Amino acid sequence: MEHIVTVQDAVTAFADWMEPTDAELDAIDTEMPVILADIELLDAHITTLDRTPTELDERRLRRARRRALAARLELTNRGIAVTGVGA
Repeated sequence: MEHIVTVQDAVTAFADWMEPTDAELDAIDTEMPVILADIELLDAHITTLDRTPTELDERRLRRARRRALAARLELTNRGIAVTGVGA
């Protein structure tokens, strides 16, 4: 039986320089509302995979779609405001 520890050492050997930069972490924080809205939408879709969607499921899907689109719109508008495009 081989131990996984040797594989883990090989995978994490270069962890110091593989950490995300501050700019990458800021980008993730900026996109977090979109990520969370997409997760909510995916969760709503998953609940309806093995059954016929009820009226409540359809409302949940519509709400999740609207939140995802609103989050994307807000992120897009914030990106335009930050970069100054069209000003």
